Amino acid sequence: MTMTKWELLDEAYATLRASVAGVPADGWDRPTPCAQWNVTQVLQHAAGDQLAYAARLTGGPGPTEDPFAPSGVLAGPPTGLLDPALAAAAEAFSAVAPGDHDVAVPLPPFAVPAETAVGAAALDAAVHAWDIAVATGRPPALTDALATALRPAADVLAEPLRGFDYGPVFSLAPGADHGAAAQLLAFLGRDPAWAAPVA
Repeated sequence: MTMTKWELLDEAYATLRASVAGVPADGWDRPTPCAQWNVTQVLQHAAGDQLAYAARLTGGPGPTEDPFAPSGVLAGPPTGLLDPALAAAAEAFSAVAPGDHDVAVPLPPFAVPAETAVGAAALDAAVHAWDIAVATGRPPALTDALATALRPAADVLAEPLRGFDYGPVFSLAPGADHGAAAQLLAFLGRDPAWAAPVA
């Protein structure tokens, strides 16, 4: 497993790996909080996004299919798709230095400070880890501590991508004690209480 010097990114990647490893054999067609996609498609999207980050940083190859139109068909085991994507992104981000001002990213504004770029890639991985975990009936994969660390990137990037990468802000019930994970998910347009439909 390739590690970066960015603890936040390594934690998000570990979270995504654990969510994918926990998908049961019959779980790949299950619906997810991403209304148009099943678990396989979320995996394809998440892996494709990380390859897109790697490609922007290195000029190397990007995803072979559009991450925003995943086919839902895997050519091999899920780890055969995910592991190379995370390894490529980790290697690319290991060359990014703290304090770099113009780090290339695959979505607008296309160049951001290093900490925002790392946060964006980590945010993508961690939120899709949550999607996969809750879709397969397992405990949410996004902790309040991780969500707190991801929130600065979300605050910078969500609004420019609202309606494309992120949905409208989800309204949380007033008066309840919502943790950082629930607040982040709601800010990104997800219902933090989403649960897999009962078969």
